[in-house]
Amino acid sequence: MRTSGVLMPISSLPSPYGIGTMGKAARKFVDFLKKGGQKYWQILPICPTSYGDSPYQSFSSFAGNPYFIDLEILCKDKLLTKKECESFDWGGSEQYIDYGTMYVSRYALLRKAYVRFVKAIPQEYWDFCDREREWLDEYALFMALKDINGGVAWSEWPEQYKHRHWDALEAVRQQNADDINFYKMLQYLFFKQWNELKAYANENGIQIIGDVPIYVSGDSADVWANPDQFYLDEARNPIDVAGCPPDAFTADGQLWGNPLFRWDAMKWDGYSWWTKRISAMAKLYDIVRIDHFRGFDSYYAIPAGSTNAKIGEWRQGPGMDLFNVLEQKLGKLPIIVEDLGFLTPSVHQLLKDSGFPGMKVIQFAFDSREGSDYLPHNYPTHCVVYSGTHDNDTSEGWMKNAPKESVKFAKEYLNLTKEEGYSWGMMRGAWASVADMAIVPMQDLLGLGTEARINTPSTLGNNWKWRATADQINNKLAARLYKYTEMYGRLNR
Repeated sequence: MRTSGVLMPISSLPSPYGIGTMGKAARKFVDFLKKGGQKYWQILPICPTSYGDSPYQSFSSFAGNPYFIDLEILCKDKLLTKKECESFDWGGSEQYIDYGTMYVSRYALLRKAYVRFVKAIPQEYWDFCDREREWLDEYALFMALKDINGGVAWSEWPEQYKHRHWDALEAVRQQNADDINFYKMLQYLFFKQWNELKAYANENGIQIIGDVPIYVSGDSADVWANPDQFYLDEARNPIDVAGCPPDAFTADGQLWGNPLFRWDAMKWDGYSWWTKRISAMAKLYDIVRIDHFRGFDSYYAIPAGSTNAKIGEWRQGPGMDLFNVLEQKLGKLPIIVEDLGFLTPSVHQLLKDSGFPGMKVIQFAFDSREGSDYLPHNYPTHCVVYSGTHDNDTSEGWMKNAPKESVKFAKEYLNLTKEEGYSWGMMRGAWASVADMAIVPMQDLLGLGTEARINTPSTLGNNWKWRATADQINNKLAARLYKYTEMYGRLNR
């Protein structure tokens, strides 16, 4: 069945309070997708962001981002007042997120909500805490310890906290119960709002595609609470870290810095951590997109402390063994995988054996440094095609910044014209292809340039900031989207 959807991070939704949330604007976006004939809303990871503001570097693989808690819903629930919300600074731009301001204002405001929350705690909260205690207790304790230690990474905490001495942690639980409960409340509010938003999307025929990064942040409750699952030394520092080797796009490679998994230890305990993680994500989303799939076949290991990714080695990943175990334990799950990057015959074989659809990116089709696998006439039907992803420039930006010969080839191949709009021509290439599923970024629908790019890999400080304004997501755009979706047989019926 031919289907289509839109890639739009929750953070990029319009909002008067500095960042997109799970409130009214999110429901309006669901309405927009429905009017546009779409079936899918793809989002980026929804976990709490840490240094660098990347959703792919989080304090927990299981927790939700408190920034996405809708303040207007909290006002309706009598936990905040509109006056209080308006009294805080949310940054000076409707189009870009100011994360520094967000960090200061959000948590100060949410502490006010906590003061009211504890006066009449609903039974639902206790049920939530009991149901999610396996990850929630460790996460809330981890966040309280971060506050105690001035926000530094857990690798720099005093010995008794870093190495999880039972008596020291018990003392923190007793003395900082309020702080711990504050972080639990945030998760309760997040998941309450998330479940309501997802129910609204599903009721309107929209399925949510969620993103699961392969790696977790070194400074996370995941690594702190499960050190034997990660490649750490006796002092609990990483031995080697994750990244990608140099290629035609990046001379120094990509140094991600995440700790690597101890796949042997994970195999020994039946991949219990991965089972819990994928099980949690499958409940959160209708379809799970797994990032950096090639890392399950083989992964690149860089010595910890390196300043770039030039020196490293490829090591064997778990391959189908992991996915066979996950299927035995969780059943057949709706998964799509990001199989981009340096692909070997064994990666292609793993994709084939898994049965998961891989990804095609239209922008990659016209780069002479890449093969022609990304040209639409070479696609299998069992794949997901994108005009671009969160890691690419927008289509309009690509047309302006890509090598001249690549742009010339794209114009000829897709019959691109200024009148139609270059981004619409690129999306047409995706919609017209034989791929079962086609996803386009919201910025391409809006015809925006590089100023709306979400992320430039291996750079810090100017990513994850773009936001749409309320007037941009309108009925006229939905009607145009519907027209193309109907034309190429992808209507959500």
